[in-house]
Amino acid sequence: MSTPRTRRRASVVALSAALALTAAGCGDDDKSDSSSGSGGKKGGPVVVATTTWEGAFAKAAGAEDVTVLVPPSTQHAPDYDPKPSDLAAVAKADFVLYAPFEPYADKIKDAAGSDAELVKVNLDNDAGKVRGEVTRLGGLFGTKGAAARWSKTFDREYAKLSKDLKASWPGGRSPAVVSQVFTTWSARMAGARTVGTYGPEAVTASQLAGLSAKKPALVLDNAHMSTGKVLPDSGAEQVKIVNYPGKDLELLPVYREAAAQLKKAMKGA
Repeated sequence: MSTPRTRRRASVVALSAALALTAAGCGDDDKSDSSSGSGGKKGGPVVVATTTWEGAFAKAAGAEDVTVLVPPSTQHAPDYDPKPSDLAAVAKADFVLYAPFEPYADKIKDAAGSDAELVKVNLDNDAGKVRGEVTRLGGLFGTKGAAARWSKTFDREYAKLSKDLKASWPGGRSPAVVSQVFTTWSARMAGARTVGTYGPEAVTASQLAGLSAKKPALVLDNAHMSTGKVLPDSGAEQVKIVNYPGKDLELLPVYREAAAQLKKAMKGA
């Protein structure tokens, strides 16, 4: 007998076939990177996340069975084109996490069909927004306790990193920074004064003049969307900030790495 799930899987096969030619052009070099961040299927909901960023939010919220579609080695995740195997994984999920700015979101929605619950995730490493998303996802997954425990650990670690960064201010004064729009969270962690933002497009000539006039000590660039040297003649040191977690789907190392880069830069400011 035909059921909603079998009909949905049939539609996924058809969609996968339509995408097969495009997928073949992508190759399989990164296939081993598109894997579960928890080492295999566990109890609880089956979660598919488009990138390690959404995957890390899911893991923090208590999900144990998390599959990531976009390989961590992908330089610019929004450019990724889903493979038929990705769409098949989506079809088996209880929850599918994605960000609305990802161009392939519509393909993911089509593959999810009627059974998987589609969840938009606010991808922002601002501490308050991370806590809010992790708590929300914990409620959806039925893992509120795990999400609460992670948030307590996160709060302790974040407070330590922030305190250490503030103790490293050059001359004991909060540094002025210019930040790419998706890396302002790192400025807040450091207690820096954000005097201007740019992006995600490259800085224009008029923006360059305006941002340089702010006399920033640091430029916080997005490692995943870099447009090169932002203020080349301003004397500001450019700091590369990484937003996406690694294959382990751990968020805390993202904050530790950003803190290490900022501390190093402030020593030379």
